[in-house]
Amino acid sequence: MLPYIDYLAPNELPAFSYIAYLIGASADELKLLASFLLSYPLAAILKRIPDSKPAQKNLFIIAVSIFYLVGLFDLWGGVRTLFISSAGAYTIAAYIPGPFMPWIAFVFLMGHMSVNHLDRQFVNAPGIVDITGAQMVLVMKLSGFCWNVHDGQLPAKDLSEHQRERALHELPSVLDFAAYVSTKLFFPSLFAGPAFDFVDYRRWIETSMFKLPPGTDPSLRAPTRKKRKIPRSGTPAAWKVVAGLFWIFLFLKFSGWYTTELLLGDKYMSYSFLRRVWILHMFGFTARLKYYGVWSLSEGACILSGMGYKGVDPKTGKVMWNRLQNVNPWGIETAQNTRAYLECWNINTNHWLRNYMYLRVTPHGKKPGFRASMATFITSAFWHGFYPGYYLTFILASFLQTVAKKFRRHIRPFFLSPDGKAPTDYKIYYDICGFLATQLSFSFIAAPFVILRFKGSLTVWARVYFYCIVGVAVSIAFFASPSKPWLMKKLNERNVPALKRLDSQEQLPSLGLPNDPEKELDEVIAEVKEEIESRRRSLRKSQ
Repeated sequence: MLPYIDYLAPNELPAFSYIAYLIGASADELKLLASFLLSYPLAAILKRIPDSKPAQKNLFIIAVSIFYLVGLFDLWGGVRTLFISSAGAYTIAAYIPGPFMPWIAFVFLMGHMSVNHLDRQFVNAPGIVDITGAQMVLVMKLSGFCWNVHDGQLPAKDLSEHQRERALHELPSVLDFAAYVSTKLFFPSLFAGPAFDFVDYRRWIETSMFKLPPGTDPSLRAPTRKKRKIPRSGTPAAWKVVAGLFWIFLFLKFSGWYTTELLLGDKYMSYSFLRRVWILHMFGFTARLKYYGVWSLSEGACILSGMGYKGVDPKTGKVMWNRLQNVNPWGIETAQNTRAYLECWNINTNHWLRNYMYLRVTPHGKKPGFRASMATFITSAFWHGFYPGYYLTFILASFLQTVAKKFRRHIRPFFLSPDGKAPTDYKIYYDICGFLATQLSFSFIAAPFVILRFKGSLTVWARVYFYCIVGVAVSIAFFASPSKPWLMKKLNERNVPALKRLDSQEQLPSLGLPNDPEKELDEVIAEVKEEIESRRRSLRKSQ
């Protein structure tokens, strides 16, 4: 840590500790907020470094990131951690050829991160900033890099469009990789993300990201200043910082009212059941506010540097700056079903799990099944850490998603026209019920994710009578009863085949949660039976 950085207040009181005490936060949390705000003027400087001097940009990024890690938080060990992960991933990509290379790198990166997760859990000091947040972002970037190198060795016909676009046909030199590692230390997204692939870095540093696609009207080109190729981005960045500070302000206000201590205290039980549910909902909302604020501030700094650029909308002619959007607060708070809720949360982690786990576990030419879903689920859980609360949240959320999917498949069509293209007059009531069920269910499910401890999580659930678990269990029992065939019969009589085909389209998992655990469990049972039968046939032939 830089000398005297904490001693800037009168009477030799630590500045960050003193201000943190006044607003009810920890000193490290206040430093983290300061680093996000400081990233804006620094990103403006980064943007003004000439496009023809990428080396200077990389050196600037590295210098600022080291200042954050060492100067603000004294994370010398964190610098070592990031170096070990980066050097290890590059070594594996360079010297271990073959199809198992990305998996070996993945195990190495996840194992290294797990050690730090366990260390943080044993220390048990949530208010202290450590390196695990930056390392979680690093794991996404480095594992994706190894897959990109692997894809570059395969024929284009064996790759998806996403894989072809990001494939690296030659292993970057050590210097080029070091430059890419510098973007892992990209100070606007150092501690909270978002992550991005090597191809995004290369297009940004070479400024090819800002070229209009062939055939696009030149008048749609985003305005720039002087000779810079990076478009002007001050206004969208300013909106993000305003939004981020608004969310942080609400978090500071609400976090003093809706606390873990309130949920576990005696006063909570003096309230009526409905008020306890409302407090639980506001507890979850307060926890989300912190992420809304942090991710908005981080995204805004990325936008200001130009990294958030996503091209020009050909319909409206407006520049899009949502390449690195990580959360959609409005989408979450107004979600009427589980899928809409999950897809608006931690968006870049969703992309990483889908593209570098779910679709990678499945052999080429086959549809993802139980193994892909289970591997993605385990990866998502281990990536977050090892607190019991995480696993209570993930497991119950997977069952909730199953129930929600059954309601959408068997109940929702009754509120649509027979062709499924228009709502009926009663659709508004289905939407209201869906909104309330989704929001209150996730308020219940997400509580352990904040409380973390097993006993405390179960205590809070018991104090609201396990209402979500009861609802999920009753729903599963309902759809396992003769009611389901009766519903299907009525739907077949009422709806046209096009609606059924639309419903049967494959959906990718969100945040590693399986779409339909019941169906996937049936698939694994069928696979086991088939394997047993195959061995029996082989045994008979050998006799």
